[in-house]
Amino acid sequence: MRKSDLFLVCTSVQILLLGFVFAHASYTRDAAAPKFLEKAAMVKHLELTDLCLFTDARYTRHPSMADMQSPFQDAPMSFEHFPSGSLMSPPPHLGKHETN
Repeated sequence: MRKSDLFLVCTSVQILLLGFVFAHASYTRDAAAPKFLEKAAMVKHLELTDLCLFTDARYTRHPSMADMQSPFQDAPMSFEHFPSGSLMSPPPHLGKHETN
């Protein structure tokens, strides 16, 4: 067996498994809907804050509470040294500039 044949077989199996993942997700979506609605009601009742997606920097832990200067708290011209800062965009409210 050539290396290209092995690559094609592995790629085909992975594509087939990916198809099974999507089929399973669509199959179980309706069964999981009541649980999601229950959790959404609990979050609303308890007034919970944003989900913490990253744990390294304070402006990536809570994006809705970040300000424009948070990434540059060490030095104004410093590079981003947290990998999560390059993975997420700033919150929408920081892009709006009011002109008088």
